[in-house]
Amino acid sequence: MRTKSITLLLLFLMAFFNTAAQDWPNLKRFKADNSEIIRLQKPVEVVFMGNSITEGWMSHDPEFFNKNGFINRGISGQTTPQMLIRFRQDVVDLQPKVVVILAGTNDIAGNTGPSTIKMIQDNLASMAEIATANGIKVVLSSILPVYDYPWKPGLKPAEKIIKINNWMKAYAEKHGHIYLDYHSHLSDKRKGMKPIYANDEVHPTSEGYEVMRPLAEAAIQKAMTK
Repeated sequence: MRTKSITLLLLFLMAFFNTAAQDWPNLKRFKADNSEIIRLQKPVEVVFMGNSITEGWMSHDPEFFNKNGFINRGISGQTTPQMLIRFRQDVVDLQPKVVVILAGTNDIAGNTGPSTIKMIQDNLASMAEIATANGIKVVLSSILPVYDYPWKPGLKPAEKIIKINNWMKAYAEKHGHIYLDYHSHLSDKRKGMKPIYANDEVHPTSEGYEVMRPLAEAAIQKAMTK
């Protein structure tokens, strides 16, 4: 009887992980919501594409999204290759005027395997190119400051983040996008996040989002009028 129970448990776990592997970018997460927006032909002004920092923003400040009609397409833990795969479904198909992309920190943390700086830059550039080809204005958000990842300590991400942000700023200027600088407003002397803005040095507190909100609003307005 015990052997049968263990076998059933193993079969369940195999099925679970096989299903997860088949939807690596988590396309199912917003599929129904996207279909409803498209069905109702609801006009979309702005889509926020990102990871847990974008997803968490909805919980900390839902009014920011609901009042403005902004669409949040953040998925916790995601890296830029995952976002690139779901970019058409979760952004382009909604036909927004602007997309705000905040991504890259989980790549540096190695959430889906090792990523070089060049790989991260290429994926960000690809998302921007897809958006531009579909008439969507692009806001490239700086990666937020991190001194150390609590789930992957010792990677020393601070300088890598700054390097990618510098590239992002130059890329945005070259291609007519808007660069949204969160980093300089949230960082401390260690080039990590100020403690008041993140309890775990990565994910913003409500105070952190209060700093980010007007910066995002200004960047969106600039993109709208560009």
